[in-house]
Amino acid sequence: MSLTDFRTLGHSGLVVSPLALGTMTFGPGAWGADEATSRAIFNAYRAAGGNFVDTADIYAGGKSEELVGRFIADSGARDDIVLATKFAFNGSASPLTATQAGGGNPNAGGAGAKNIHRALEASLKRLGTDYIDLYWMHIWDGVTPVEEIVQTLGDLVRAGKIRYYGLSDMPAWLAMKAATIAAERRVPGPIALQLEYSLVACDVESEHFPAAREGGMGVMPWSPLAGGFLSGKYQRGNTADTGRLSGANPFGNSKFVDRNWDILDTLKAVAAELDRPAAQVALAWTLTRAGVASTLIGASKVSQLESNIAATDIRLTAAQAKHLDEASTPAPGFSAGLTQPAIRRMVFGGHDVAGWNEQRN
Repeated sequence: MSLTDFRTLGHSGLVVSPLALGTMTFGPGAWGADEATSRAIFNAYRAAGGNFVDTADIYAGGKSEELVGRFIADSGARDDIVLATKFAFNGSASPLTATQAGGGNPNAGGAGAKNIHRALEASLKRLGTDYIDLYWMHIWDGVTPVEEIVQTLGDLVRAGKIRYYGLSDMPAWLAMKAATIAAERRVPGPIALQLEYSLVACDVESEHFPAAREGGMGVMPWSPLAGGFLSGKYQRGNTADTGRLSGANPFGNSKFVDRNWDILDTLKAVAAELDRPAAQVALAWTLTRAGVASTLIGASKVSQLESNIAATDIRLTAAQAKHLDEASTPAPGFSAGLTQPAIRRMVFGGHDVAGWNEQRN
Protein backbone atom coordinates (compact mmCIF):
# COMPACT_ATOMS: atom_id res chain seq x y z
CA MET A 1 0.00 0.00 0.00
CA SER A 2 1.05 3.62 -0.56
CA LEU A 3 -0.58 7.05 -0.49
CA THR A 4 -1.47 6.55 -4.15
CA ASP A 5 -3.46 3.39 -3.49
CA PHE A 6 -6.58 5.51 -3.76
CA ARG A 7 -10.07 4.49 -2.71
CA THR A 8 -13.49 6.12 -2.76
CA LEU A 9 -14.80 7.66 0.43
CA GLY A 10 -17.97 5.83 1.34
CA HIS A 11 -20.59 5.27 -1.35
CA SER A 12 -19.40 8.24 -3.38
CA GLY A 13 -17.11 9.14 -6.24
CA LEU A 14 -14.69 11.11 -4.04
CA VAL A 15 -11.26 9.50 -4.45
CA VAL A 16 -8.86 9.83 -1.51
CA SER A 17 -5.54 8.55 -0.18
CA PRO A 18 -5.57 5.90 2.57
CA LEU A 19 -3.88 8.40 4.92
CA ALA A 20 -5.25 11.93 5.20
CA LEU A 21 -3.08 14.81 6.38
CA GLY A 22 -4.62 16.33 9.48
CA THR A 23 -3.52 19.92 10.08
CA MET A 24 -4.50 20.61 13.68
CA THR A 25 -0.76 21.15 14.27
CA PHE A 26 -0.51 23.91 11.65
CA GLY A 27 -0.17 27.26 13.36
CA PRO A 28 0.38 28.50 16.91
CA GLY A 29 -0.63 26.43 19.90
CA ALA A 30 0.61 23.88 22.40
CA TRP A 31 1.18 21.27 19.67
CA GLY A 32 1.67 23.71 16.80
CA ALA A 33 4.22 23.98 14.03
CA ASP A 34 5.35 27.30 12.57
CA GLU A 35 4.65 28.21 8.95
CA ALA A 36 7.94 26.91 7.57
CA THR A 37 7.57 23.54 9.31
CA SER A 38 3.89 23.28 8.36
CA ARG A 39 4.75 23.98 4.74
CA ALA A 40 7.47 21.32 4.80
CA ILE A 41 4.99 18.78 6.23
CA PHE A 42 2.42 19.68 3.55
CA ASN A 43 5.00 19.43 0.78
CA ALA A 44 6.30 16.07 2.06
CA TYR A 45 2.79 14.66 2.13
CA ARG A 46 2.12 15.85 -1.41
CA ALA A 47 5.50 14.58 -2.63
CA ALA A 48 4.58 11.12 -1.30
CA GLY A 49 1.44 11.19 -3.43
CA GLY A 50 -1.15 12.13 -0.79
CA ASN A 51 -4.21 14.05 -1.96
CA PHE A 52 -6.43 14.37 1.16
CA VAL A 53 -5.93 17.39 3.48
CA ASP A 54 -8.13 17.94 6.52
CA THR A 55 -8.43 21.09 8.63
CA ALA A 56 -11.06 22.90 10.72
CA ASP A 57 -12.21 26.44 11.38
CA ILE A 58 -11.12 26.31 15.03
CA TYR A 59 -7.62 24.90 14.54
CA ALA A 60 -5.21 27.55 15.81
CA GLY A 61 -8.08 30.03 15.78
CA GLY A 62 -8.40 29.79 11.99
CA LYS A 63 -4.69 30.03 11.28
CA SER A 64 -4.54 26.41 10.13
CA GLU A 65 -7.06 27.13 7.38
CA GLU A 66 -5.09 30.19 6.31
CA LEU A 67 -1.87 28.19 6.07
CA VAL A 68 -3.49 25.29 4.23
CA GLY A 69 -5.09 27.68 1.77
CA ARG A 70 -1.77 29.41 1.16
CA PHE A 71 0.10 26.13 0.64
CA ILE A 72 -2.50 24.84 -1.80
CA ALA A 73 -2.49 28.10 -3.75
CA ASP A 74 1.31 28.13 -3.93
CA SER A 75 1.33 24.52 -5.13
CA GLY A 76 -1.11 25.30 -7.93
CA ALA A 77 -2.76 21.95 -7.25
CA ARG A 78 -6.24 22.88 -6.04
CA ASP A 79 -7.93 20.46 -8.44
CA ASP A 80 -5.65 17.62 -7.33
CA ILE A 81 -6.33 18.05 -3.62
CA VAL A 82 -9.35 16.85 -1.68
CA LEU A 83 -9.78 19.70 0.80
CA ALA A 84 -11.80 19.10 3.95
CA THR A 85 -12.70 21.47 6.76
CA LYS A 86 -15.20 21.54 9.62
CA PHE A 87 -17.79 23.64 11.41
CA ALA A 88 -19.75 23.47 14.69
CA PHE A 89 -17.51 24.52 17.59
CA ASN A 90 -17.97 27.99 18.97
CA GLY A 91 -14.48 29.50 19.23
CA SER A 92 -15.08 30.81 22.73
CA ALA A 93 -15.76 27.33 24.10
CA SER A 94 -13.57 25.01 22.08
CA PRO A 95 -10.79 23.13 23.91
CA LEU A 96 -8.71 23.28 20.72
CA THR A 97 -8.27 27.03 20.57
CA ALA A 98 -7.61 29.82 23.02
CA THR A 99 -9.21 32.51 20.85
CA GLN A 100 -12.51 34.19 21.59
CA ALA A 101 -13.88 34.05 18.04
CA GLY A 102 -17.63 34.44 18.23
CA GLY A 103 -17.55 35.57 21.85
CA GLY A 104 -20.69 34.49 23.66
CA ASN A 105 -22.86 34.35 20.54
CA PRO A 106 -24.74 31.01 20.62
CA ASN A 107 -25.30 31.25 16.85
CA ALA A 108 -21.52 31.25 16.25
CA GLY A 109 -21.49 27.52 16.90
CA GLY A 110 -23.64 24.46 16.42
CA ALA A 111 -25.22 22.75 13.44
CA GLY A 112 -28.07 25.17 12.76
CA ALA A 113 -28.43 26.67 9.30
CA LYS A 114 -27.45 30.14 10.49
CA ASN A 115 -24.09 29.00 11.82
CA ILE A 116 -23.36 26.60 8.96
CA HIS A 117 -23.66 29.43 6.43
CA ARG A 118 -21.63 31.79 8.63
CA ALA A 119 -18.89 29.23 9.26
CA LEU A 120 -18.64 28.17 5.63
CA GLU A 121 -18.25 31.71 4.31
CA ALA A 122 -15.52 32.38 6.87
CA SER A 123 -13.69 29.14 6.00
CA LEU A 124 -13.87 29.82 2.26
CA LYS A 125 -12.29 33.23 2.85
CA ARG A 126 -9.48 31.87 5.02
CA LEU A 127 -8.80 29.01 2.65
CA GLY A 128 -8.85 31.26 -0.40
CA THR A 129 -11.12 28.97 -2.39
CA ASP A 130 -14.68 29.06 -3.66
CA TYR A 131 -15.61 25.50 -2.71
CA ILE A 132 -14.88 22.80 -0.13
CA ASP A 133 -14.55 19.19 -1.25
CA LEU A 134 -15.69 17.66 2.05
CA TYR A 135 -17.45 19.67 4.75
CA TRP A 136 -17.60 18.05 8.18
CA MET A 137 -20.00 18.71 11.00
CA HIS A 138 -17.24 18.69 13.63
CA ILE A 139 -19.57 17.65 16.44
CA TRP A 140 -23.32 17.42 16.87
CA ASP A 141 -24.66 20.15 19.12
CA GLY A 142 -27.30 17.90 20.68
CA VAL A 143 -30.25 20.10 19.70
CA THR A 144 -30.37 20.83 15.96
CA PRO A 145 -32.82 18.47 14.21
CA VAL A 146 -31.23 16.03 11.80
CA GLU A 147 -33.66 17.19 9.12
CA GLU A 148 -32.24 20.72 9.30
CA ILE A 149 -28.67 19.48 9.07
CA VAL A 150 -29.40 17.35 6.01
CA GLN A 151 -31.40 20.12 4.35
CA THR A 152 -28.77 22.80 4.92
CA LEU A 153 -25.76 20.74 3.88
CA GLY A 154 -27.63 19.22 0.95
CA ASP A 155 -28.54 22.70 -0.27
CA LEU A 156 -24.86 23.68 -0.12
CA VAL A 157 -23.94 20.64 -2.21
CA ARG A 158 -26.55 21.60 -4.80
CA ALA A 159 -25.32 25.20 -4.75
CA GLY A 160 -21.78 24.01 -5.47
CA LYS A 161 -20.21 25.54 -2.36
CA ILE A 162 -19.37 22.09 -1.02
CA ARG A 163 -19.01 18.88 -3.00
CA TYR A 164 -19.77 16.39 -0.20
CA TYR A 165 -20.37 16.40 3.54
CA GLY A 166 -19.64 14.11 6.46
CA LEU A 167 -20.38 13.80 10.17
CA SER A 168 -17.85 13.78 12.99
CA ASP A 169 -18.32 12.86 16.66
CA MET A 170 -22.03 12.10 16.69
CA PRO A 171 -24.26 9.30 17.98
CA ALA A 172 -24.58 6.39 15.59
CA TRP A 173 -28.36 6.75 15.51
CA LEU A 174 -28.04 10.34 14.30
CA ALA A 175 -25.72 9.35 11.46
CA MET A 176 -28.06 6.56 10.39
CA LYS A 177 -31.07 8.87 10.56
CA ALA A 178 -29.29 11.47 8.40
CA ALA A 179 -28.38 8.83 5.81
CA THR A 180 -31.93 7.47 5.81
CA ILE A 181 -33.58 10.87 5.44
CA ALA A 182 -31.28 11.75 2.57
CA ALA A 183 -31.90 8.44 0.81
CA GLU A 184 -35.67 8.65 1.18
CA ARG A 185 -35.81 12.26 0.02
CA ARG A 186 -33.33 11.63 -2.82
CA VAL A 187 -31.09 14.48 -1.63
CA PRO A 188 -27.33 14.55 -0.93
CA GLY A 189 -26.45 12.60 2.20
CA PRO A 190 -23.35 12.14 4.36
CA ILE A 191 -20.57 10.06 2.81
CA ALA A 192 -18.31 9.57 5.82
CA LEU A 193 -18.07 9.43 9.61
CA GLN A 194 -15.02 10.83 11.41
CA LEU A 195 -14.55 9.03 14.73
CA GLU A 196 -11.95 8.43 17.39
CA TYR A 197 -10.71 4.95 16.54
CA SER A 198 -7.55 3.09 17.49
CA LEU A 199 -6.40 -0.08 19.18
CA VAL A 200 -7.41 1.47 22.52
CA ALA A 201 -10.65 3.07 21.25
CA CYS A 202 -12.66 0.35 19.52
CA ASP A 203 -16.05 0.94 21.12
CA VAL A 204 -17.35 2.56 17.90
CA GLU A 205 -17.20 -0.85 16.22
CA SER A 206 -20.44 -1.89 17.91
CA GLU A 207 -22.76 0.87 16.66
CA HIS A 208 -20.99 3.36 14.39
CA PHE A 209 -19.33 0.87 12.06
CA PRO A 210 -22.58 -0.97 11.27
CA ALA A 211 -24.36 2.38 10.81
CA ALA A 212 -21.63 3.52 8.42
CA ARG A 213 -21.84 0.28 6.45
CA GLU A 214 -25.63 0.37 6.17
CA GLY A 215 -25.65 4.08 5.35
CA GLY A 216 -22.94 3.93 2.68
CA MET A 217 -20.52 6.02 4.75
CA GLY A 218 -16.77 5.47 4.99
CA VAL A 219 -15.16 5.55 8.44
CA MET A 220 -12.34 8.03 8.89
CA PRO A 221 -10.48 7.47 12.19
CA TRP A 222 -9.00 10.37 14.08
CA SER A 223 -6.29 9.94 16.71
CA PRO A 224 -5.30 6.45 15.48
CA LEU A 225 -2.31 6.67 17.83
CA ALA A 226 -4.49 7.68 20.80
CA GLY A 227 -2.82 11.04 21.28
CA GLY A 228 0.62 9.43 21.11
CA PHE A 229 -0.11 6.69 23.63
CA LEU A 230 0.39 3.97 21.01
CA SER A 231 3.77 5.35 20.03
CA GLY A 232 5.14 3.69 23.15
CA LYS A 233 6.64 6.91 24.50
CA TYR A 234 4.72 6.58 27.78
CA GLN A 235 5.69 4.18 30.54
CA ARG A 236 3.21 2.43 32.82
CA GLY A 237 5.02 3.68 35.90
CA ASN A 238 5.78 7.20 34.70
CA THR A 239 3.49 9.26 32.48
CA ALA A 240 4.72 12.72 33.35
CA ASP A 241 6.09 15.27 30.89
CA THR A 242 6.46 12.97 27.90
CA GLY A 243 4.09 14.34 25.28
CA ARG A 244 0.58 15.44 24.38
CA LEU A 245 -1.08 13.33 27.07
CA SER A 246 0.83 15.14 29.79
CA GLY A 247 -0.81 18.22 31.25
CA ALA A 248 -3.92 19.86 29.79
CA ASN A 249 -5.25 18.03 26.72
CA PRO A 250 -8.62 16.85 25.35
CA PHE A 251 -8.03 13.28 26.59
CA GLY A 252 -7.02 14.08 30.16
CA ASN A 253 -5.49 10.93 31.63
CA SER A 254 -8.15 8.66 30.11
CA LYS A 255 -5.61 6.62 28.15
CA PHE A 256 -3.62 5.59 31.21
CA VAL A 257 -5.72 2.61 32.31
CA ASP A 258 -4.67 -1.02 32.82
CA ARG A 259 -6.49 -2.34 29.75
CA ASN A 260 -4.71 0.13 27.48
CA TRP A 261 -1.31 -0.70 28.96
CA ASP A 262 -2.00 -4.37 28.22
CA ILE A 263 -2.93 -3.52 24.62
CA LEU A 264 0.27 -1.50 24.32
CA ASP A 265 2.30 -4.49 25.54
CA THR A 266 0.77 -6.62 22.77
CA LEU A 267 1.43 -3.90 20.21
CA LYS A 268 5.08 -3.66 21.28
CA ALA A 269 5.48 -7.43 20.96
CA VAL A 270 4.10 -7.42 17.42
CA ALA A 271 6.24 -4.38 16.57
CA ALA A 272 9.34 -6.23 17.81
CA GLU A 273 8.51 -9.18 15.53
CA LEU A 274 8.28 -6.80 12.58
CA ASP A 275 11.24 -4.69 13.68
CA ARG A 276 9.14 -1.57 13.20
CA PRO A 277 8.09 1.24 15.56
CA ALA A 278 4.94 0.63 17.58
CA ALA A 279 3.25 3.71 16.08
CA GLN A 280 3.67 2.38 12.55
CA VAL A 281 2.19 -0.98 13.50
CA ALA A 282 -0.78 0.71 15.20
CA LEU A 283 -1.45 2.68 12.02
CA ALA A 284 -1.02 -0.41 9.85
CA TRP A 285 -3.64 -2.20 11.96
CA THR A 286 -6.09 0.66 11.47
CA LEU A 287 -5.60 0.51 7.70
CA THR A 288 -6.65 -3.16 7.66
CA ARG A 289 -10.01 -2.61 9.35
CA ALA A 290 -13.13 -3.23 7.29
CA GLY A 291 -15.04 0.00 6.70
CA VAL A 292 -12.06 2.31 7.23
CA ALA A 293 -11.67 4.48 4.14
CA SER A 294 -8.91 6.91 5.11
CA THR A 295 -7.11 7.46 8.40
CA LEU A 296 -6.14 10.88 9.73
CA ILE A 297 -2.50 11.41 10.62
CA GLY A 298 -0.96 14.52 12.13
CA ALA A 299 2.58 15.70 12.63
CA SER A 300 4.50 18.61 14.07
CA LYS A 301 7.65 17.75 12.14
CA VAL A 302 8.46 16.10 8.83
CA SER A 303 10.11 13.05 10.41
CA GLN A 304 6.86 12.19 12.20
CA LEU A 305 4.94 12.41 8.94
CA GLU A 306 7.47 10.23 7.13
CA SER A 307 7.24 7.62 9.88
CA ASN A 308 3.45 7.61 9.63
CA ILE A 309 3.54 7.19 5.86
CA ALA A 310 5.97 4.29 6.26
CA ALA A 311 3.16 2.38 8.00
CA THR A 312 1.59 1.77 4.59
CA ASP A 313 4.45 -0.69 3.85
CA ILE A 314 3.65 -2.98 6.77
CA ARG A 315 1.93 -6.30 6.15
CA LEU A 316 0.59 -7.93 9.28
CA THR A 317 0.48 -11.72 9.30
CA ALA A 318 -2.82 -13.37 10.18
CA ALA A 319 -1.39 -14.31 13.57
CA GLN A 320 -0.19 -10.77 14.29
CA ALA A 321 -3.52 -9.28 13.28
CA LYS A 322 -5.31 -11.81 15.49
CA HIS A 323 -3.15 -10.90 18.50
CA LEU A 324 -3.92 -7.21 18.05
CA ASP A 325 -7.63 -7.85 17.45
CA GLU A 326 -7.97 -10.03 20.53
CA ALA A 327 -6.12 -7.55 22.72
CA SER A 328 -8.12 -4.53 21.53
CA THR A 329 -11.65 -5.89 21.17
CA PRO A 330 -13.77 -4.53 24.03
CA ALA A 331 -16.27 -6.68 25.88
CA PRO A 332 -19.49 -6.57 23.84
CA GLY A 333 -22.14 -4.26 25.23
CA PHE A 334 -25.86 -4.82 24.96
CA SER A 335 -26.23 -3.91 21.26
CA ALA A 336 -23.16 -5.79 20.07
CA GLY A 337 -24.14 -8.78 22.17
CA LEU A 338 -27.43 -9.11 20.31
CA THR A 339 -25.64 -10.25 17.15
CA GLN A 340 -23.25 -12.74 18.73
CA PRO A 341 -23.19 -16.28 17.28
CA ALA A 342 -24.69 -17.75 20.47
CA ILE A 343 -27.78 -15.56 20.10
CA ARG A 344 -28.17 -16.39 16.43
CA ARG A 345 -27.98 -20.09 17.14
CA MET A 346 -30.82 -19.65 19.60
CA VAL A 347 -32.86 -17.81 16.96
CA PHE A 348 -32.09 -20.09 13.99
CA GLY A 349 -32.49 -23.50 15.59
CA GLY A 350 -28.84 -24.10 16.42
CA HIS A 351 -27.43 -22.65 13.17
CA ASP A 352 -25.08 -19.65 13.11
CA VAL A 353 -26.59 -18.04 10.01
CA ALA A 354 -24.32 -15.51 8.28
CA GLY A 355 -25.79 -12.15 7.30
CA TRP A 356 -25.16 -10.64 3.87
CA ASN A 357 -22.27 -8.51 5.14
CA GLU A 358 -20.51 -11.56 6.62
CA GLN A 359 -20.84 -13.85 3.63
CA ARG A 360 -17.63 -14.78 1.84
CA ASN A 361 -17.14 -16.71 -1.39
